[in-house]
Amino acid sequence: MKNTGTTASVSTVAGKSSDTMSLGVKVKKKKQKFFSASQNRLYGTGRRKSSVARVWIAEGTGRFLVNRRSLSDYFSASDYVMPSIVKPFAALGVAAEKYDVFCTVKGGGTTGQSQAIMHGISRALVCGDNEANEIRKALKVFKLLTRDSREVERKKYGLRGARKSTQFSKR
Repeated sequence: MKNTGTTASVSTVAGKSSDTMSLGVKVKKKKQKFFSASQNRLYGTGRRKSSVARVWIAEGTGRFLVNRRSLSDYFSASDYVMPSIVKPFAALGVAAEKYDVFCTVKGGGTTGQSQAIMHGISRALVCGDNEANEIRKALKVFKLLTRDSREVERKKYGLRGARKSTQFSKR
């Protein structure tokens, strides 16, 4: 656009760059899709403590993303996390490299999140396959389909913690 006396070009309106509109609204870039539209995906939700994981699985090359980051980047400080996440594939005797896994996790810490992902993978594998009954039996043996319901007990008033009390003096 040509800059005439009273109007300004879109790229210089209020000092904004060309990737923002004249109203100050930023243009969002499209996120790269993990799965193509033609791939059949399996979905499962896993929970542990206060963590919730949504897991999508498709046949592929072994890519594993957690919140759009690779598994090793997301759980970089924890070495014990990797074996627990891949446990459902090991229980079935299937190589994890045959599947692409994409998951989003919210809440909790590394232990809760990793176990929520494991639970989500187990549920996704059961719901999508024709031989789901055999897969269900194999995963049930390792207790991978059971939601671990243990939560942190709340602190009670008058006590120092959930159960610990102050020192008691008889005399």
